[in-house]
Amino acid sequence: MTTLKSKLQEDLTAAIRGRDELRSSTLRLTLTAITKEEVAGKEARQLSDDEVQKVIAREAKKRREAAEAFADGGRAEQAAKEKAEGEILAEYLPKQLSDDELGAIVAQAVEEARAAGAEGPRAMGQVMKIVNPKVAGLAEGGRVAATVKRLLAG
Repeated sequence: MTTLKSKLQEDLTAAIRGRDELRSSTLRLTLTAITKEEVAGKEARQLSDDEVQKVIAREAKKRREAAEAFADGGRAEQAAKEKAEGEILAEYLPKQLSDDELGAIVAQAVEEARAAGAEGPRAMGQVMKIVNPKVAGLAEGGRVAATVKRLLAG
């Protein structure tokens, strides 16, 4: 078992013992998603820590989107629950890049793309190819794309 998955298991056990229902249900759902990923495909396999992290990131994104949807629908209590679950999952993810750090990485990539002859909005694909490996797991794709569009337009 990977170290991240075993940490999730240990934290789940601790949450159950501590009667922390929110944390235990969140970790249960996440471990279920990890197990589902492990048995998907033709053969069952163990996920690496990176793959487990991607599953956790996907689950955290679902919680964020659900919280927004509930908030827009006027269901503040459910939105708060989803947001709290997202915060629990965020503890297991690497710290996200700040807007300034992301802007600096994207600005450098835009310069590299311009040096290679790419200009304007058409350079989006080339810039994303340069930026994505540098920010993988540290910034959400939508945030990265918005920053790239803003810097290419300006």
